[in-house]
Amino acid sequence: MQFKKSLKTLLLIAAFSGVALTATGCSKTVANYKGGKITQEDFYNKVKKSPAGQAILANMIINKTLQQQYGSQVSKKKVNTAYDNARKQYGARFEMVLQQNGMTPEAYKESIQTNLLLQAALKDIKPITKAQEKKAWKEYQPKVRVQHILVEKEDTAKKVIEELGKGASFKDLAKKYSTDTGTSKNAGKIEPFDSSDTTLDADFKEAAFKLKTGEYTKKPVKTQFGYHIIKMIKHPSKGSFQSHKSEIIARIYQKMAQDQNVIKSVLGVVLKRANVNIKDNDLKNVLTQYMDADLKK
Repeated sequence: MQFKKSLKTLLLIAAFSGVALTATGCSKTVANYKGGKITQEDFYNKVKKSPAGQAILANMIINKTLQQQYGSQVSKKKVNTAYDNARKQYGARFEMVLQQNGMTPEAYKESIQTNLLLQAALKDIKPITKAQEKKAWKEYQPKVRVQHILVEKEDTAKKVIEELGKGASFKDLAKKYSTDTGTSKNAGKIEPFDSSDTTLDADFKEAAFKLKTGEYTKKPVKTQFGYHIIKMIKHPSKGSFQSHKSEIIARIYQKMAQDQNVIKSVLGVVLKRANVNIKDNDLKNVLTQYMDADLKK
C-alpha cells in the first residue's frame, strides 16, 4: 500500500511533532555545547528542509484528516482485533518482527489504525462499479488443488508426459524426476491456491486453471524455475457471483489499495475536503503529489 513505506516514519513523528507545532515563535534550547546552543527554531528549520521532515508533516496531516473524516468507522476494538490477529499469526516471532521493522506495539497499532482509516476512505471515495465486478468475476478462480513435476529440461518434461500417457503413476514420476525437493516426496502436491495468489508463477496458474479435475498438462509449462507437468486434483465449480460477491469486492479493493496512483488520488480528495492550508512557505508542496493526483485513473 501507499502507506507501507511512510508508516515507518510514525516513530519519527512522535519525536518531531512537538517541534513542528511549537517552533514558530519559540526558541527553546534543544541542545547546548561549549560556546553555543541549538534552538528549537534552528532544529525545525533544518528538519523541514529534509525529505524525512517533509514526509513526516505530510503523514501528520494525512493521519489527522483521515481521523477527522473516518474516525467514527475505526474503533479501538477494530484496531485491537487486527493487532491480536497479527500477534497470533506470528506467534513467538511477533516481537522480533516488530523490532526488525523498527516499531513498538503502540506504533504498530497506529499503523493499523491508519490503514483501516485509509480502507474506509477508499470504499467511500472509490465505490465499485458493475464493470469492475464483471471483470473480477471473469478472472476469479476458486481454490484448486494440484500436483506438479518440475524438471530442468523440456525434453525431460516431454518424457514424463509420455510416461503418464502410458499409465505411469504421477506420484512415482514426481519422486523419480521432480527437482522440487519440497514436493517430490509428496506426489508433487502443493498448497491449494486461487486466482488471488501472488506466490506462484502466472504461467503456472494460467495452465492449472484450464485443467479439469483429473487432467494433466499435455505440454510442458515453462516458468522461471524450469518445466512443469501439472495435474489437477480438484477443480471446484465457481458457483454463482452472488455467493462470492463479498469476496470479489474485497479482492477488488485489495488490488486498488496496492495501486499508488489510486491511493494518492483518494488521499487528494480527503485533503481537499479538509481544506488544508500550510502556513510555512518552505513546506507548501509537501502534499502536491496527492493534490494533483487524478481520481479517474
